[in-house]
Amino acid sequence: MLKKDARTLNAEGRELNDETPIRKADAKPVTNTSTAGATPMMQQFIEIKAANADSLLFYRMGDFYELFFEDAEIASRALGITLTKRGKHNGDDIPMCGVPVHAADDYLQRLIGLGHRVAVCEQMEDPAEAKKRGSKAVVKRDVIRLVTPGTITEEKLLDPAQANYLMALGRVKGDEDALALAWIDISTGVFRVTSTNAERALADILRVDPRELVVAEPVFHDEKLRPVFDVLGRVVNPQPATFFDSSSAESRLSRFYGVATLDGFGQFSRAELSAISGAVAYVEKTQVSERPPLGAPERDEEGKSLFIDPATRANLELARTLSGNRDGSLLKAMDRTVTGAGGRLLAERLMSPLTDPKEISARHDAVAFLLRESGLRGALRDNLKGVPDIARALSRLALNRGGPRDLGALAAGLSAAFEIARLAKSRELPAELSRAFSALGQLPANLAGHLERALADELPLLKRDGGFVRAGYHDELDEMRALRDESRRVIAGMERDLAAETCIRSLKIRHNNVLGYYIEVTAQNAGALTETPEAKARFIHRQTMANAMRFTTTELAELETRIANAADRANAIEQGVFDQLVAEVVGKSDALRSGAQALAELDVYAGLATLAEAENYCRPIVDDSLDFCIEGGRHPVVEQALRKQVADPFVANDCDLSPFNGEKNGAIWLLTGPNMGGKSTFLRQNALIAVMAQMGSFVPAREARLGVVDRLFSRVGASDDLARGRSTFMVEMVETAAILNQASERSLVILDEIGRGTSTFDGLSIAWAAVEYLHEKNRCRALFATHFHEMTALSEKLARLTNVTMRVKEFEGDVIFLHEVARGAADRSYGVQVARLAGLPAAVVERAREVLGELEQGETTGKAARLVDDLPLFNVQARATPVKQTTSDKLAEALSGINPDEMTPREALDALYRLKAEAETKA
Repeated sequence: MLKKDARTLNAEGRELNDETPIRKADAKPVTNTSTAGATPMMQQFIEIKAANADSLLFYRMGDFYELFFEDAEIASRALGITLTKRGKHNGDDIPMCGVPVHAADDYLQRLIGLGHRVAVCEQMEDPAEAKKRGSKAVVKRDVIRLVTPGTITEEKLLDPAQANYLMALGRVKGDEDALALAWIDISTGVFRVTSTNAERALADILRVDPRELVVAEPVFHDEKLRPVFDVLGRVVNPQPATFFDSSSAESRLSRFYGVATLDGFGQFSRAELSAISGAVAYVEKTQVSERPPLGAPERDEEGKSLFIDPATRANLELARTLSGNRDGSLLKAMDRTVTGAGGRLLAERLMSPLTDPKEISARHDAVAFLLRESGLRGALRDNLKGVPDIARALSRLALNRGGPRDLGALAAGLSAAFEIARLAKSRELPAELSRAFSALGQLPANLAGHLERALADELPLLKRDGGFVRAGYHDELDEMRALRDESRRVIAGMERDLAAETCIRSLKIRHNNVLGYYIEVTAQNAGALTETPEAKARFIHRQTMANAMRFTTTELAELETRIANAADRANAIEQGVFDQLVAEVVGKSDALRSGAQALAELDVYAGLATLAEAENYCRPIVDDSLDFCIEGGRHPVVEQALRKQVADPFVANDCDLSPFNGEKNGAIWLLTGPNMGGKSTFLRQNALIAVMAQMGSFVPAREARLGVVDRLFSRVGASDDLARGRSTFMVEMVETAAILNQASERSLVILDEIGRGTSTFDGLSIAWAAVEYLHEKNRCRALFATHFHEMTALSEKLARLTNVTMRVKEFEGDVIFLHEVARGAADRSYGVQVARLAGLPAAVVERAREVLGELEQGETTGKAARLVDDLPLFNVQARATPVKQTTSDKLAEALSGINPDEMTPREALDALYRLKAEAETKA
């Protein structure tokens, strides 16, 4: 538990010895309070809180941030700190708790993690200045920033490998179907905008994965967008509609960027301007007087990235697993970056794969080059390991939240960047690498040299601690430091000189809090300092003691003043040097951001090349065709997990959904096979290979040729949405409807077990119709896994549909899963065998075999009635050891239920296979 420093007095005299318990709740206005009858300090708190009603107010009192009223109750429960009280208001005790200023970041991290927002209220003057206005005067205070999930910049509060986006949703009256999203990471300066609509808004929001989404109050209450906001929950933060006024957006942006016109930024729609304005207005509100170094807003063109709907993004576990963990996700399996910025860029590219084959190929060129040039890749990665987070250090400095170590990070980053740039000399580089290395060459070398000369080797965390300017950089600073640090030596030297001059060997220079520095001699030796006019003029009498006299001189008084002021003067000089260096750094922010982006790109490409080498990935061919041919494909996450857990290698499988037999559209594979046979893994791995290929990575396969996928849809697994009144089957149908309504011929669709959540015939009918619709209407490339074996008959009707199955082998009544995909159809799902492997009681398994045998013999209604009448549950023990039948008895019983005259050729073939399997099982 984080605790307060014991028994500390704050600037206003209150003893602070509290240990502070906190509940998860939203901040709310101070209730039942008014300034009437309140103490001056509490009046000030109430007024500041009223202006920041939606935030917890961290009210600075000396060395602590204090919270009062409901804020204190919320904070005490959320942080696990003691709730105490301070005085009364309106006859009631005032709840209070507090946190030390030096540990505030730790508490902020926990509050922000719980979704709270915090207003930081600082003392704007020295308490001594307040006392000059009267004994009851209150120190001036004001809110200097609002700390919210989407606007944090502190290193301790940020995940190095995860972007921290603030997003704004814009909309214009009269055109409510046209929406736009603008997102900012103030810790790095990224600023992007895109158009969207109500149908795809949630998908676009989740692609960016913002920590906070600000929307206009009227939009927040729009029922049409309510489903979006319900999914996002506390991420959504309604703000005044004036923030999103598109008509005043240009003037707001011009003022923020200090430009006369926005023409240089490009043309934006009114909805886009609304979103941009909302994002900038919220940044201005939360940062108060500080301005983060944001880049100009860049448009993400619609259709430039692969569209992945929310259900698909969750099902494929791209950045997080279904349980919310990073471990087990595709991102975790792919991440070989060595810098935080590289990790963030890798995640961004994974969440937004490209759709332009030329851009994709350019990224593959960069990975292929570094895969071949292992020496360059190794040197590049070794240098990147020492690169600090330049973009985030720059942002903290620009917002006046940085310290000497942030300047040191920039110096180290620039030094490493120049070393990396030298690695590329005399090399023919692919376009992506050439551009990145060129950006490093544009970094300001003079700034790097200046920082190197100015900064000491060991840097403090805070600038107020001093000692960060290198010796020899500033002459006056060196002099003040010498005087401050060597005052004893200077005083001792003056003492020796005066003793020699007066011939008083016992002369001493001493110090106390009343007289300061003084010269002390014994009473017997005092005459040498008082008998002559010259001595009287020089040695000024200060105090007579019983056995000694004390004097001072003009030189000693001046030296005392210089010594007393040396520390303050040295600190003031260092602060001035710091401010000058920060101004110089912020003035080069554009070049520094470009260099930081280039380093991140190099880290991503080197990491992907390292991944491809370690995991034996191949370079995919991505073009404008409708091909989808993967030879020897593997699941990138499962393969790595198997390698760690068991010795058996992952079984690779082919997948070919390319057009065939003169067809102009891609194929559909209807996948049947047993439970646990690997159907879901096979479905997912092909979708993940498409994502990896289009983000610019090599892929886990022997060979891959893919036509660009414009939209990726996945319906795998079962889940409900009880909060919105949706059963598992309803969720399944909603997601299936979204796929069938949106998929195009360029889309890739993977569907697993559609229709299993309802009755057998209902489910079969839905699955059957869905496959026909995909084939005839959507005409997309698709993988469709099912246990409805009747659907394999569709291959005779649908020209582009192919039956494939997961192969199994039966041995002595057991089933062995081969995890191989082969042409053909399965006639059974081996569910009973899987149930036995799962540990169901033997009686249940044996009874299930009997029921299955009965139900598989044609007319089910009568059979079911007879099975119910049999009441097997009252005779479990007897059935646990049934009388064995011979193979001929079993075959005779099975044949008795077959009427060849009433069977179609297909039914007769199925029956023959079933009899053969029964005979082999009992052989």
